[in-house]
Amino acid sequence: MPDLEPWRWMLGALCALLLGVAKMGAPGVGTLTVPLMVLTAGDARLAPAWTVPILIVGDIFAVWYWRRHAAARALLSLAPWVAVGMVAGGFALSLSEPTLRRMVGVMVLSMLALNVARRLRPGILVDGHPSFYGMGAGFATTVATSAGPVMNMYLLMKRLPKEQFVATGAWFFFAVNLAKVPIYWSHDLFSRSSLLFDLTMVPAVICGSIGGVWLVRRIPQSFFDRLILVMTALSSILLFR
Repeated sequence: MPDLEPWRWMLGALCALLLGVAKMGAPGVGTLTVPLMVLTAGDARLAPAWTVPILIVGDIFAVWYWRRHAAARALLSLAPWVAVGMVAGGFALSLSEPTLRRMVGVMVLSMLALNVARRLRPGILVDGHPSFYGMGAGFATTVATSAGPVMNMYLLMKRLPKEQFVATGAWFFFAVNLAKVPIYWSHDLFSRSSLLFDLTMVPAVICGSIGGVWLVRRIPQSFFDRLILVMTALSSILLFR
């Protein structure tokens, strides 16, 4: 088992719980876990590898739950550009830990600003070639597991019904998270300790997945959204210390 302080174990369990909730219909929660997982792992280079097995468990639940609604064609033009972004992200993982930590902070705050802009102007859409969204999503998910806001903007452009929107995103992240495994493996980011940590987090992510729909339906959406935005901003600022 990794030798972590009790507060880091609790923070990791909170992240796993939130990731389960995020996968079942509250994607904004996922952005909050990015800086929190860096604090849990204690290293911005290791954090994505600590996170991806937890994400895959949540993806399995989401893909099963939304299995009948995915619009795979919406992802075809995006796929090659996502691969390019992931390769670039793989090279970025070679940067020093302090540099990568600050890069993750900037990326998360940028994604946060994008989310805020969308909430202030619900009709806003950033037009662009699939390369713009694909490379952005591929790079962000590889370096910081934070491609959610980019993908949300892309899927909004496709004007998918709600069920197809959620289902298509679920399949996208399931495929991408599986594809990230060899990248992290090639950088020696996985370890026996990290995988044992992920194994202990499985019950939390399952609880989050099962309770996610129930929780989101009962908490006022406006309060929930504001809470996540504030907590994400505060936790991201900690990455610059």
